[in-house]
Amino acid sequence: MSEIASKGQLRLSFLRWAMVAVPSVAFLGLLSGLISGNGADNPWYAVLAKPTFMPPSWVFGAVWPVLYLLIGLALAIVLNARRALGRGLAITLFLVQLACNLVWSPLFFGAHEVALSAYLSAIIFVLAALTTVYFARIRPVAALLMLPYVAWLAFASVLAYQVHSLNPDAEGLVPPAAHTQI
Repeated sequence: MSEIASKGQLRLSFLRWAMVAVPSVAFLGLLSGLISGNGADNPWYAVLAKPTFMPPSWVFGAVWPVLYLLIGLALAIVLNARRALGRGLAITLFLVQLACNLVWSPLFFGAHEVALSAYLSAIIFVLAALTTVYFARIRPVAALLMLPYVAWLAFASVLAYQVHSLNPDAEGLVPPAAHTQI
């Protein structure tokens, strides 16, 4: 069966996908941060040695919502590209990299696993870059929306590696919340 949709119908379909994808991605990102106790208020994080190029904490709070908005829109564009070749793989890659992204904050801030989180940062970067390549094959504008995220992930990977290098004993600085003694 051949389907022909008007431009209005296509826009409405995209808006429906965007109304689900953007809030879902943003909510999951917020939830990941909240359950991990991320940010400057975390006592363990406060005592870590940080690289000189570490941005102030407020920058992370300003950047991540924008990045979640952009990647949520990119996902909505690809979700809306029905019957596009490679769409399923692109969506799967997106979901895998997002799942890894959501694990990062609890791993770093909650479990204090600096080394593992540095490796995970690199994995997230590679997965996001692959996702961007596959998005580009489906809808180039979706890939363009992913580029700020990929650039930030490259920077975050360097930061995570530097924090690991500066804090080889970071896991033992303050007991993680899951291992506190009563």
